[in-house]
Amino acid sequence: MIVLTKDRMQELEKRFKMLEAQMASHPDAETYVRLASEYASLQSLIENIRELNTVHMEVEDLSAMLIDPSTDADIRVLAERELLSLHNKIRQVEKTVQMLLLTQDTVGDTNAILEIRAGTGGSEAALFAGDLFRMYGRYAIHQSWKVDLVSTTEGEIGGYKEIIATISGKGVFSKLKFESGVHRVQRVPKTETGGRIHTSAATVAVLPEAKDIDIEILPEDVRIDTMRASGAGGQHVNTTDSAVRITHIPTGITVAQAEKSQHQNRARAMQILRARLYDRQCRKAENDRSISRRAQVGTGDRSERIRTYNFPQGRVTDHRINLTLYKLEQFMAGDMGAIIDALIATDQTEMLASAGRKCEG
Repeated sequence: MIVLTKDRMQELEKRFKMLEAQMASHPDAETYVRLASEYASLQSLIENIRELNTVHMEVEDLSAMLIDPSTDADIRVLAERELLSLHNKIRQVEKTVQMLLLTQDTVGDTNAILEIRAGTGGSEAALFAGDLFRMYGRYAIHQSWKVDLVSTTEGEIGGYKEIIATISGKGVFSKLKFESGVHRVQRVPKTETGGRIHTSAATVAVLPEAKDIDIEILPEDVRIDTMRASGAGGQHVNTTDSAVRITHIPTGITVAQAEKSQHQNRARAMQILRARLYDRQCRKAENDRSISRRAQVGTGDRSERIRTYNFPQGRVTDHRINLTLYKLEQFMAGDMGAIIDALIATDQTEMLASAGRKCEG
């Protein structure tokens, strides 16, 4: 459990005031954005810490009044009632502070790399992968996020065998991190003449976008191969030797890019490699912290079936929280808030319960 000591509160307050001073000193635009982002992430926590300090001082004043033998009997009754109310308020504010501290220590307010791959189901799976990408794109519009395509491999009759994109904006990863896993669709394919319902699947991976400070990649740990592009990567792949494949030797993770510019391919491949290594590191740390908590909202394992989209019945079911909505059309149009918010709430509830169990132990 994260303990909020007086030293920790003073440290956070000091950092908050330092950020205020630095922002007021007219830094360059890039520095100001970085400072403002950290300031905003601390603001709610600091406000609650200040409220907690105020309530504690009120408790001390009332306690002193009750100890004083000269205190009037009627005043004493009122003070006792107020003291009880303040103790309840302390518990509520402490719970809020604890939640804010827990979420401060997780990867949340970062951009993300979205990877969608067709799974079982052939061409229908590729079409479904395309539907999922459009769904996330529409949700991104609702959230005022920016989506940039990185690479695509198109399906034979449409959709995508694989599509990778970056999504940037406020709180992207914190809202999309539970989307990783197997998404299953049940519907009548366009190619089906008999009207039979088929089941297909696509795999989604949401990776936190890693900066240079997040993960270090040593030059000696990577092998970079350049080659003539063929097949995947876009319409120009047969006209250039620009394709790049980067292999991270210690982990065996391989990333390939095949667009027109070799320089751009190398930069994008390194971006994706960094994200995958960072995701691997974060998952290991998360698993070490709390295996039981991860089980509540799902492990995030790429092979875990997390959601079913049933078109004939117009329903979408998230299997991790046993939530079914009969609004599939709206959900596919980007109205994903009900399930995403429920997943976040479940995760936060379990984080608090886990912290409480550790405290009791």
